[in-house]
Amino acid sequence: MNPTLTSSTDTIAAPASPAGAGAVALLRVSGPDAARIAGEVFRGPALQPRRATFGSLTGEDGSVIDQVLVTFFKGPASFTGEDTAEIACHGGTLVTRRVLERLLQAGARAAEPGEFTRRAFLNSKVDLTQAEAVMDLITAQTDLALRAANRQLAGALGAAIHLLLADLLGLLAHVEAHIDFPEEDIDPDTGAALLAKVDALVSRVDALLATAGQGKILREGLRTVIAGRPNAGKSSLLNRLLGFERAIVSETPGTTRDTIEEVISLRGFPVRLVDTAGLRGDTEDGVEREGISRTGRELRAADLILEVVDASCPDAGRLDPAEEGGAARVLVLNKSDRPHHADWLAAGGVPISCTDGSGMEALADAIIAVITRGGGGLQGAEVAVNARHQACLERARAALLGARAEFVSGSSPEFTALDLRLALEALGEVVGRVDVEDLLGVVFSQFCIGK
Repeated sequence: MNPTLTSSTDTIAAPASPAGAGAVALLRVSGPDAARIAGEVFRGPALQPRRATFGSLTGEDGSVIDQVLVTFFKGPASFTGEDTAEIACHGGTLVTRRVLERLLQAGARAAEPGEFTRRAFLNSKVDLTQAEAVMDLITAQTDLALRAANRQLAGALGAAIHLLLADLLGLLAHVEAHIDFPEEDIDPDTGAALLAKVDALVSRVDALLATAGQGKILREGLRTVIAGRPNAGKSSLLNRLLGFERAIVSETPGTTRDTIEEVISLRGFPVRLVDTAGLRGDTEDGVEREGISRTGRELRAADLILEVVDASCPDAGRLDPAEEGGAARVLVLNKSDRPHHADWLAAGGVPISCTDGSGMEALADAIIAVITRGGGGLQGAEVAVNARHQACLERARAALLGARAEFVSGSSPEFTALDLRLALEALGEVVGRVDVEDLLGVVFSQFCIGK
């Protein structure tokens, strides 16, 4: 069933805790019949809003399924904005299934994926950026990702978008009022004032777009490919960064045949490390050749390449720039516990030793500089701009620049208004709010039209 077509008059139920055995499981019921269903399955003191009540959850025949705590939330003062009951039972797989079956027997239906959060959005409890932040919060892998998700859940990005919408609405209302109600003697902004307002909006959109790269990294991790020739120490570097022996280390060339992928938290940022097969062209081993081919694909998909070389040996050839796909690159001069060969004395890389761990802090500094573009940290509360937000903001920016160009060229104000409307729609999509009534409200309140 498509959740966008599901009736919000249904009462839904689903586990809110992960599947599997645990100490406690939580099940949620939401909808107009939540109070009736909770009362039908629960035996104990009368449920009171926002209070946890201890009792028994019973089957249709009155037999006890489990002892539970039930907390009832009267809508709209709940997460979904509807009447909601949360049932905490023992966390066994069987008991959780039996509790859910009983709720469905009492008249609830199984919730679709994301339906509780969708109802919260439809009932204006959260905007679309906050709804998306719920999943970001669940999947956060580092402290910085968690902080960014919490900021977005608290409405930081939504608040910035709503301010943009309000200012753009005022600008569009002024232009459209001049077009539609000339008898009211409403003059459009002077050219300089209108252009200044459009330029200010573009600058604010640009500031949000500038966070898209960090938002992607916080969600997915910086895809960091460890590459180089055989026996340079790639697997040793992976193990050193992870802090445990994940990859097999051997002096035999071609030991690594396939890619190995792990995620670490580097000063709060998620970094997705990919160890790859050593690059050489003289192998006749079919499996090793396939590993080298996969290395090439990883290099083209990388955000950052750590090119590892054995700095104690002569330069036997570097990575082919054609294989790198435009990724940032850091040259890692491994085996710095030995004398460096003259070929590497002016190479400008980061000297490290996977044997004794020296240089690892400097390497971490180099990776963080790539993530933050030298800024050293998060750029602001709106850092969690995701790919959908980015696409909407780019459309809004293009429309604002179009409105500016139409105005400068002396075109009819209708064309300027059209582009401003397109910008308004694109920004509204970020938070899931595109309302023509908002524009009418601004027009009538500002200019007293219809007096």
